[in-house]
Amino acid sequence: MKSFKLKILRLALIVICAGLVAGSTMIIEFPIPTAGGCFNLGDAMIFVVALLFGPVVGGLAGGVGSAMADMISNPLFVPYTLVIKGIEGWIVGRIARTRGSDWVACVLGGTEMVLGYFLVEGLSFGVGAALEGLPFNAFQVVAGLAISPLAALLLRRRMPSILSQV
Repeated sequence: MKSFKLKILRLALIVICAGLVAGSTMIIEFPIPTAGGCFNLGDAMIFVVALLFGPVVGGLAGGVGSAMADMISNPLFVPYTLVIKGIEGWIVGRIARTRGSDWVACVLGGTEMVLGYFLVEGLSFGVGAALEGLPFNAFQVVAGLAISPLAALLLRRRMPSILSQV
């Protein structure tokens, strides 16, 4: 019975965190004209979720939440975003759980995101457009690094112990 309750809790966390990722992606967004994307704070939320709840919740919430935001603002990128942001959340959660370094986890997950979008934008719009979007994606990672590890540290101290088991 205990495992059933944890599965329900994990599912609820995924849904809530996907909503938080979607919301943080859409609330503050600045368009990147050449590549068709946007600078936003969604990566910071993906980092926090993955750092707090691990690779499964981080990956699913990151991929689904970011894809939901793209359904509204940039539907062309939905399948790419689902995969790229899902992998990003999984990497951050996995590295944070196995290596114990929130900073390294966010840098590596953010690097995957930057390279993933560079590849997609390069194939879709050309290398020139991908190069123009590169600094915006990198800045999203830097913004996430400035916010997420500290936020996760503070939230871990206040988080009920049951949530760390998810």
